[in-house]
Amino acid sequence: MSVKCQFNESAKSMKRKRPSPFCIRLSETQRARLADEASGVPLGAYIKAKALGEPLRRRRTGLSIEDREALAKTLALLGKSRLSSNLNQLAHAANIGSLPITPETEKFLCDCLCDVQEIRSLLMRALGLKTERDQ
Repeated sequence: MSVKCQFNESAKSMKRKRPSPFCIRLSETQRARLADEASGVPLGAYIKAKALGEPLRRRRTGLSIEDREALAKTLALLGKSRLSSNLNQLAHAANIGSLPITPETEKFLCDCLCDVQEIRSLLMRALGLKTERDQ
């Protein structure tokens, strides 16, 4: 038996079989009531905790799913904009002298770069994620 076959066989045996889901039908009123009581916690987690009498585990941030999605989209747009990369390139060009610049302009560019990094850090913390600075 080849190494590849052995690896695939061991990977198959390591897979954990998940239990089948349990479905329940609710009226729109019942579902709305449960969603209101859950107050931002995923409905499945809320129902499971309530049915089993277990303590409800809250998200690290306490934000609703919609808020987390909005923050994640904002963070993605910030990364996609390449704003911090462009500011860094301008600061580098200023530092090596290929871009004539005054000390005030150089300080302004460095401050802008720090502001973008701070925005990113705040968004990451709002999402409950660790930044490089936190580690």
